[in-house]
Amino acid sequence: MGQTAAVSAFLWITVVSLAAWCWLLLGQGFFWRTDVRLPRRREPDVWPPVCVVVPARDEAEVLPAALPSLLAQDYPGRAEVFLVDDGSTDGTGDLARELSRRHGGLPLTVGSPGEPPAGWTGKLWAVRYGIGLARAREPVYLLLTDADIAHAPDSLRELVAAALTGGFDVVSQMARLRVESAWERLVVPAFVYFFAQLYPFRRIGREGSRTAAAAGGCVLLRAGMADEARVPDAIRHAVIDDVALARAVKRAGGRVWLGLADRVDSVRPYPRLHDLWRMVARSAYAQLRHHPLLLLGTVAGLALVYLVPPAAVVAGVAGGSTATAVMGGLAWAVMAGTYAPMLRYHRQPLWLAPLLPFTAFLYLLMTVDSAVRHYRGRGAAWKGRTYARADAVPDEG
Repeated sequence: MGQTAAVSAFLWITVVSLAAWCWLLLGQGFFWRTDVRLPRRREPDVWPPVCVVVPARDEAEVLPAALPSLLAQDYPGRAEVFLVDDGSTDGTGDLARELSRRHGGLPLTVGSPGEPPAGWTGKLWAVRYGIGLARAREPVYLLLTDADIAHAPDSLRELVAAALTGGFDVVSQMARLRVESAWERLVVPAFVYFFAQLYPFRRIGREGSRTAAAAGGCVLLRAGMADEARVPDAIRHAVIDDVALARAVKRAGGRVWLGLADRVDSVRPYPRLHDLWRMVARSAYAQLRHHPLLLLGTVAGLALVYLVPPAAVVAGVAGGSTATAVMGGLAWAVMAGTYAPMLRYHRQPLWLAPLLPFTAFLYLLMTVDSAVRHYRGRGAAWKGRTYARADAVPDEG
């Protein structure tokens, strides 16, 4: 009797999991589709001036693969690059100057703001300093991009054309992340998949939508909107600064567009699980606003949506419950089917799709570890700095 009740209860849990996947498939902004690319655009008669701001801290390893691509931008208007050396100890600033001398291209200015004051994250303090340097050139747009992002020669041109044509205050592209090592293949496409699930790209660009997010590696921001939204001052202690920036812009009445990139690539390697774990764990609990109940809800939700389907298949086969196995199999199939487009976008084999439950379990552990780090006072540690009490998306007036 007890065993029958347990099987029946697990069957109903599996039904709920399948229902959740049916809703995710059809009701979450078609998050799983990967055809959200730069919107319709036409070239203007006069190209507005643009300043590129690159915060960089100990980036000597990746700078040679990224900075020359910015200097080589084929932009018809006036453009220049400001690299902000955020207290590097590996010669990042000197290397940037050498790369500029060697490759030529757009003018490069290298500056250093010193250590961030209390209440500021290092990256946003560097961005603030870079925007301050750029103000003297009176740019119409600011391209905020990371030191590990390589751009195709027409990247800036296409971003500006899209912003002008669509009337967007922010045009952001999710750079195609490096996927070469075994762990990168297992974890990296899922990172973008989960992000899109939280912030469906189609909803972000829709007029009147409250969903807001950007991808910090490539953000074209209208300079006037930066003033109106008080960016970056209004988000100065945001660990997840790209989402915070997009929300600040939307609060100020601006329009935001986010999509996947075709020719903007991250060159940063994450060859080991440890590297990927650190990347996720440093900000996962900040995403949950450091709230224990949100953590519990997230863990339960991940387990229900991602772990129940394969467990139901195994339990149903082992226990002779055909209904449980079938329901679990259907949920697992929908899960894998929604993941397949993201694998294809990252040029990965589709046989990785059924492994998503294992990857989700890793993310569950990373999220829990992020909370543990927070309560141990280590918070969002990154490149020698720790932000123990930083808020993910601060709500400031």
